Amino acid sequence: MKISRIMSLGAVGAIAALTLTGCATNEAGAGTGDSTPTSSIAGMLEATGASSQEAAQQSWVAAFQTANPDATINYTSTGSGTGRENFLSGSSNFVGSDRAFNADEVAAGGFGSCATDEIVEVPVYISPVAVAFNLEGIDELNLDGATLAGIFAGDITEWDDPAIAEQNPDVDLPDQAIVPVHRADASGTQETFTSYLAAVAPDVWTDEPSDEWPLSTGEAGDGTSGVVNAITNGVGYIGFADASQAQGLGQVAIEVEGEYVPYSAEAASALVAASPLEEGRSDHDLAFAVDPASAPAGSYPIALVSYLIGCVEYEDPEIASLVKAYFEFVASAAGQDVAASAAGSAPISDDLREKVNAAIGAIVTE
Repeated sequence: MKISRIMSLGAVGAIAALTLTGCATNEAGAGTGDSTPTSSIAGMLEATGASSQEAAQQSWVAAFQTANPDATINYTSTGSGTGRENFLSGSSNFVGSDRAFNADEVAAGGFGSCATDEIVEVPVYISPVAVAFNLEGIDELNLDGATLAGIFAGDITEWDDPAIAEQNPDVDLPDQAIVPVHRADASGTQETFTSYLAAVAPDVWTDEPSDEWPLSTGEAGDGTSGVVNAITNGVGYIGFADASQAQGLGQVAIEVEGEYVPYSAEAASALVAASPLEEGRSDHDLAFAVDPASAPAGSYPIALVSYLIGCVEYEDPEIASLVKAYFEFVASAAGQDVAASAAGSAPISDDLREKVNAAIGAIVTE
């Protein structure tokens, strides 16, 4: 995280501190005239998961630990797939993931981090997945879903291809090879992107949505940073990444209902707001069913809904209490503002926050 982002936490971190200490504090030095509030939240958590959440997690952890100096949250950006594996193995107290466990995985259970097979999954990070490219002298391009699918399927291989040129008549496109970049690791961001391609261009993108890249074409990068580095260092390259980490690269505005929509937190939020929660899940398992093909006008159709995943019951009640406190902060208005400032994400709505807080409330702390 850049130093400027750390510095930007000051004002919002103060709000977060007030929020946290207001609900869980003791009055230090009672009877001595010292009424400085001190947090009773303490302990250490080990967590892994989504690299898309990295900037947000750094900001959340910084604000939370400032408000609660006896608490330590160690979040390691490993990618969503590795995070979920670690949660199953029991090596992570909670994880960040760019997709929820699917219904079959939830039914199978075996969550080694938990005392039971009941889990809490809450959406706390909504962000556009930017389609970013590196072409000299070109900062923006308009592309529809079928063209993007053709590029990443390896069917469209030159930047001056007619399919691209027709949508960008005022752009001087180079006679240059296209190098599409995907994730080398299992990634929820990748599943979000392939879900978009499969939904809007099924005749071109014939593979099922997956967190693992299904093709042998293109170049692979490890994690979000690997994809961004490959594009940054490769002229003619194009790839997809959480928008918080795609700054400074050329950006694609994507066709929706006849208009080209550039990515923004607001446009991504509009897609999620139009999406229902998946049916058949418990009240503490809040997984969205996002359909890019049904994106309303003005929305950005490749929106990442990223989750915090924890246990309803932990073996250690102190771990449970700390997980619950951290989740509550992340979902709070102050926590969402911290992430929006650091990562450009879209804060969850008040209505969704009510559902998220109810789900977090299922965590057993006694």
